[in-house]
Amino acid sequence: MTADMPSGWADFTWHSWQDLALVRARLAAGADPHEAALSHEAPLHAAAGRGSPEVVAELARRVRDVDAEHDGRTALWVAVFNDRPDNARALVAAGADPWRPMMAGWSPGRLSLAGPTPGLFFPFPAGHAGLTEAEAAAVAEADRLIGMLGDIQGDGFGLACVRGVSAAEAARRLAAEPVDDEELDEILDDPFDEDDAMRIVGFADMPGGCVVSQEYGYMPFTPVVMRLLSAGTVAYGMYANPKSGNQGCAYRDGEVVAGDTHPGGDDASTTDSAEEILLKYLYAGRAEAYCYAAAGLRPAVAAPETLLRLPERDYWT
Repeated sequence: MTADMPSGWADFTWHSWQDLALVRARLAAGADPHEAALSHEAPLHAAAGRGSPEVVAELARRVRDVDAEHDGRTALWVAVFNDRPDNARALVAAGADPWRPMMAGWSPGRLSLAGPTPGLFFPFPAGHAGLTEAEAAAVAEADRLIGMLGDIQGDGFGLACVRGVSAAEAARRLAAEPVDDEELDEILDDPFDEDDAMRIVGFADMPGGCVVSQEYGYMPFTPVVMRLLSAGTVAYGMYANPKSGNQGCAYRDGEVVAGDTHPGGDDASTTDSAEEILLKYLYAGRAEAYCYAAAGLRPAVAAPETLLRLPERDYWT
């Protein structure tokens, strides 16, 4: 190791895993291909998810087991989940097994059937299950929903998607009341200068339930709102925080079941159900669409929104 060469994988960034010369230099200086990198991933897993196929191939030929698992998944699974087909091909060429079950039964090969390259591991081998009818329907719905919603425009908005509850019932649960049109226009003329504006939220019906939203604030995402909306059902909320990115939460029957999530950006977990893993894969990078889908909402057209005012209270405790 040279005097100015950092030890191991120190200071490696996401882009470092795309630099074959840099990876080879670290390996030549003594970096261990099995040692966890700064992200606490094994190097092969880190490269599979965000590196180049050349780096993946280099690391794959140096590890003891190309199918070694880290956090319940192989490097090949990581490549598929992150839509890196070239990395997946490099791993298969090195001996990785596409049909090894993991992560709630999702093998890399079966997960690939739900993605943009369903023919990645064809021919399909005998004895391995494809997508169920429900899973195939979820894939089709994801394509439709993402296409309809498009990309999130800007930051600073909040929403709560509620399953099986009408907009009128959501307003009743929150004790929301109408606002005089003239007063409403005055408040919304510059909502960031009006304390009262934070209590103005929109209610919209859609197939499967309703959405409570706020174009300029976090109110639908607050614990009190989520608890009241989720009574007897489930609700998924998010706030597109301009400072820290998308913040999410999930409530069931008035209780938080997942807090401080990152909808559209969360990695799959070994504690996730097969359905949750599929949702995280299908809606990667699509936070708003993820909340709609997780709550079972199926918007067909832009829903008309009714703006109402919430009562004054502490919405955080």
